[in-house]
Amino acid sequence: MSLLLGSLLLLGLCGNTVSGGQPSTTDAPRTWNYELPETNYETQDSYKAGPIGILYRIVHIFLYVVQPRAFPEDTLRKVTQKKFQLSTNFDKPENVLLFLKVVYYELGIIVCALLGVLFIILMPLVGYFFCMCRCCNKCGGELHQRQKESGPFLRKCFAISLLVICIIISVGIFCGFVANHQVRTRVKRSRKLADSNLKDLRALLNETPEKIKYILAQYNTTKDRAFSDLNNINSLLGGGIREQLRPTVIPVLDEISTMATAIKETKEALENMNVSLHNLSNKSAQLNSSLWNKKQTMQQSLSDPVCMVQPTQETCNSIRMSLRQLESNPMLDQLPFVDTELNMVNNILRTNLDGLIQKGYQSFNDIPETVKSQTTNVIAGVKSVLNSIGSEVDNVTQNIPVQNTLSDFAVYLNVTESYIQRSLPKLEEYDSYWWLGGLVICSLLTLIMIFYCLGLLCGVCGYDRHATPTSRGCVSNTGGVFLMVGVGLSFLFCWILMIIVVLTFVVGVNMEKLVCEPYSSRELFRVLDTPYLLNDNWEYYLSGMLFNKSQIRLTFEQVYSDCKKNKGIYASLHLENSFNISEHLNIKDRTRSIDSEFDNMNINVNVVLLVDAGKRNLQDFADCGIDKINYATYLAQTDKSPANVNLVSFADDLSAKADQMPSGLLKQSLKKDANDIRGIHQQQVLPMEQSLSTLYQSVKVLQRISSKLKENVNRSLNSLESAQNFVTNNISSVIVEETKKYARTIIGYFEHYLQWVEYSVSEKLASCKPVATALDSAVDVFLCSNIIDPLNLFWFGIGKSTVLLLPALIFAVKLAKYYRRMDSEDVYDDVETIPMKNMENGNYGYHKDHLYGIHNPVMTSPSQR
Repeated sequence: MSLLLGSLLLLGLCGNTVSGGQPSTTDAPRTWNYELPETNYETQDSYKAGPIGILYRIVHIFLYVVQPRAFPEDTLRKVTQKKFQLSTNFDKPENVLLFLKVVYYELGIIVCALLGVLFIILMPLVGYFFCMCRCCNKCGGELHQRQKESGPFLRKCFAISLLVICIIISVGIFCGFVANHQVRTRVKRSRKLADSNLKDLRALLNETPEKIKYILAQYNTTKDRAFSDLNNINSLLGGGIREQLRPTVIPVLDEISTMATAIKETKEALENMNVSLHNLSNKSAQLNSSLWNKKQTMQQSLSDPVCMVQPTQETCNSIRMSLRQLESNPMLDQLPFVDTELNMVNNILRTNLDGLIQKGYQSFNDIPETVKSQTTNVIAGVKSVLNSIGSEVDNVTQNIPVQNTLSDFAVYLNVTESYIQRSLPKLEEYDSYWWLGGLVICSLLTLIMIFYCLGLLCGVCGYDRHATPTSRGCVSNTGGVFLMVGVGLSFLFCWILMIIVVLTFVVGVNMEKLVCEPYSSRELFRVLDTPYLLNDNWEYYLSGMLFNKSQIRLTFEQVYSDCKKNKGIYASLHLENSFNISEHLNIKDRTRSIDSEFDNMNINVNVVLLVDAGKRNLQDFADCGIDKINYATYLAQTDKSPANVNLVSFADDLSAKADQMPSGLLKQSLKKDANDIRGIHQQQVLPMEQSLSTLYQSVKVLQRISSKLKENVNRSLNSLESAQNFVTNNISSVIVEETKKYARTIIGYFEHYLQWVEYSVSEKLASCKPVATALDSAVDVFLCSNIIDPLNLFWFGIGKSTVLLLPALIFAVKLAKYYRRMDSEDVYDDVETIPMKNMENGNYGYHKDHLYGIHNPVMTSPSQR
């Protein structure tokens, strides 16, 4: 069923070829991946026999013993090509050799079959003569048992042997029942298996149009991504150009911007320095006057008569000696002003250097917008080309004859499904006949075993070792009768059973060795792929049937393997020989027009980092003269105090000395002078110290800026010149490089898409895995697993049981003598132990050691026999 379905599927798909091709390698970006929606199929890929698989493996081991030879590929090829004919071609040596090869391969099967035929012929004859012999009171037909010393031992051996054989036969019968049941249950499952395969094949039919729609829909995704990049050409292409120039441009502009900041800092430092110098000059004269006046006042106070008296005189003299310290720093008045340098810097700042630098930044940052404004027409042209590619892809995809092929195959599928629906009831009916026949066969063997087992049971249980052969009990005698009934049934049916075993053996073994095993190992496909095997004019049958070009290497094994890997029909059947999708979806033809559009792109970008006025401004700053200022002089004065002495300490010391004097005008005057000195420090010295601190900071700033000022300015100007030259000379190549990269990105989207379309159509579209699964279901599951394996298990079990009936009936005949009631028995002469025959009761006495002789048997009625 499924085999026919799979063949029709392949032929149906071959009727109208589906196009496809192998994907070509490309540098397309992998920013995202397309994936065709996966289809979940219902039918399982693999089949497991379950626990009964152990029995199947035992049978396979036996088959290997019977037929250990490898699959005869060459012999089968020659037989298939009709190079050997049994009736007419024996005159050719090669045909005789071929016949011998066939016989050699089938030797094990032939030997076993001949043994079976011999069994079939001999068993009825032996049974016939055995029956006739017993009717003549021969072959054990005489109901007389000769007493032997080994009699009990032989009885036990016969019983045990028969029991063991019965157990082995029962195992074979069990295998027969199991195999018979497996055939019935698995044939019933065939409907479900067929429905599952048909469902998967219909899923294949239904999913293909949906996948084609999905493939076409992905073009819009690709186009939207490309259009988004085209609309953002300012950030992608312009931004790329800007990023290429950034390492050269931005550091230079930042350095010049630092120079502009330095000019501002210089102006501020010069202004602060000038202010501080003016403050120090004015306040230094004021401090000098205040200290001189205070010295005069204190000298007048020290002329007081109190200073003439000890010990006040010493204190006054000490104060008088310290007055010389009350002087200001005379160098603060002599520090030169920086008005000239400040005026030069102010002249420099009249040129808005910051504005010029910002124009340089703006010129650099405007590159993306410049690119966008200059590429409007090119972008419109590229979009038009991309729209046309979408139409061409749609046309190519629609021209692939998938729909027609699927329609034709749907007709084949419907016909096959109708055939299966009609055939399954007949198959189930035939299976019921087979099941009933197998049940009868197993039941016959079971019946024989029942008689043997009942005979053993009754014989063992009813046997009395003290009873004489003629006085055995009814139970024991019944056991013997049962054994003889089993023997009779064995002779009656065993040859019929062997006929069935031989027939099923020959069919089952050859099907297993010539179909099932080579199918699993794919050797059968290699035979079918033999050149000129199925058609004398075609080297390869499939390629001849598909393309009428038999030299194309397209094999059954390759198609089956590709379908097992879930490849598409296009790649599996090499349909590029009929419709080459690579030619219809030529990526280079589709992208060449996009390249030409980008080649026509003309972008002019003019980046001016700094105009000449800004350069002159920087040069003027280098010549402003701040590097010629004697900063050491200023720094030396900033480390000194405005007064020669610490006025606060001086005032504290003066107050302490005033406290040592007696109360009076002098003491009060000195106290007042100490407070005045503190006031001078607070009002004049502290502001001057603040001015000195500001002067120090300004000098440090100017010293830092002026250090190697000309070198720094010249280096900045050189860097600026170098960067400007690089931008001017290389911006064209940068634009070309970034344009190619940008174009490659846009083209890459469609190369990636077209490559995916080609790959999907060739490898994934209409994947033929359901075909391989249907073929596996037909051959491996239905034929081999559901029919051949149970069939082989059936003849294996029944055949083993039938063969063992031969030793079983021998032991049963031997054992029946020990259980049945005899008509006569041996007499032993041993009067001391056992009396002689008592004629009144008809019993015979016997002794186990001394055999005297045999008396005429006491005749019994036929019923007693």
